[in-house]
Amino acid sequence: MIGYLGITLEHPLKLDKAVPALLMGTTMWAFLAIGFNAGWFNIVDSHGHVFGFFLDDEEAIAEGFKSNLIHHFSSIGEILFFLIGAMTIVEIIDLHRGFGIIKNAITTKSKKRLLWTLGILAFVLSAIIDNLTATIILITLLRKILARRNYRIWYAAMIIIAANAGGAWSPIGDVTTTMLWIGGKVTAVGLSEYLIVPSLFCFIVPFLIASNMKPFRGKAIRKELIVDEEAERLLSSKTMLYVGLAAIVFVPIFKGITGLPPYLGMMFSLGVVWLVSEYVRPEKNLPKNQKYRYSTHRALSKIEFSSILFFLGILLSVAALESLVYGSINGQEVGTLRYAAESLSQTIPNMDLVILLLGALSSLIDNVPMVAATMGMYDFPTDSPIWHFIAYSAGTGGSLLVIGSAAGVAAMGMEKIDFIWYFKKIAWIALTGFLAGAAVFIVIEKYFYA
Repeated sequence: MIGYLGITLEHPLKLDKAVPALLMGTTMWAFLAIGFNAGWFNIVDSHGHVFGFFLDDEEAIAEGFKSNLIHHFSSIGEILFFLIGAMTIVEIIDLHRGFGIIKNAITTKSKKRLLWTLGILAFVLSAIIDNLTATIILITLLRKILARRNYRIWYAAMIIIAANAGGAWSPIGDVTTTMLWIGGKVTAVGLSEYLIVPSLFCFIVPFLIASNMKPFRGKAIRKELIVDEEAERLLSSKTMLYVGLAAIVFVPIFKGITGLPPYLGMMFSLGVVWLVSEYVRPEKNLPKNQKYRYSTHRALSKIEFSSILFFLGILLSVAALESLVYGSINGQEVGTLRYAAESLSQTIPNMDLVILLLGALSSLIDNVPMVAATMGMYDFPTDSPIWHFIAYSAGTGGSLLVIGSAAGVAAMGMEKIDFIWYFKKIAWIALTGFLAGAAVFIVIEKYFYA
């Protein structure tokens, strides 16, 4: 709780949230190790085996703790390396101005048409790259199109809703879906099959409402088209855009063909994109001393490694809670999160309602620890509708507040969106879409996948 308080007070403290996250994760494991070695409490591994000083073999006790830590760190490493690979590919595309092709394709002056164009792009792009990157790209584009900020913030808010909806049905569209996919809770095909329709409703319903609102009527006051050297298309722009997006989309195919974990597929895709970037020509007569401007080394330097370390701290913390034996259920000792799940299920017997509440909470509490916690709390089989509903709720519930998702936080920073303004003007629109998609999911689950 102290660690999470430090994360939520990131702006008042003027402290990167990675700092309290790392201190939280490492300190929790330190307390866990000290308490375990002193015989204060026991730990449980992912297979349900309990270790503690009630055992006679001290070597087996120490090995049990070490193996448990290695297992959790291995699972965490898979997620982090997957994200590093995906972020690097996106940065390589951006260095070669590949996303400028998408920007130049939008020429409409109708506010309503612009709304739907940006919404569809956000929905599709977030499923292919990820919702955070899609939001950053589209708001950068938006700032080049619309002159008046008081209208731009409306579009930025709707982009958040569309990006979160698009990211929820793709295994690479959101950190949470990636975690569930890599953790073996869902498959790429199963996730898309269950969530594409609910996600579409979550996107379409708010946009239908917004289409009839005043900020999206009439013609947009567009900025004059100014030739910008940084925005001009390079010889390599189209190649790197197509190769980069194809490489990311290939990751689930790689897993399907080989059966290997997704992070290896992402590393393979990064290797291919890196190879192409080394030999493609960005400019006709590019001097050797300028080649670094389009190099993968530069792309790597632009990655937000503080975000990677934040995820590391959060996931380490959740792993510590998952490992600590808190109580017993039906005579079997279980970890803290499993015990919490059982208690919650007994208090609220309707599982759909529990997941909806978790989704709403993800707008207040970061959805990464929320999903990481549920992965330790529940033990449903792969592609269970429960896991798909968790993916939907955690991914789209973050749209209810501007601070509830990575896409929202990025948009808030770029366009200086006020928390209270978003809560008054946008939250109810996002809630309508969230509930519409949830209702569609429940109907599909009950009548089509029963």
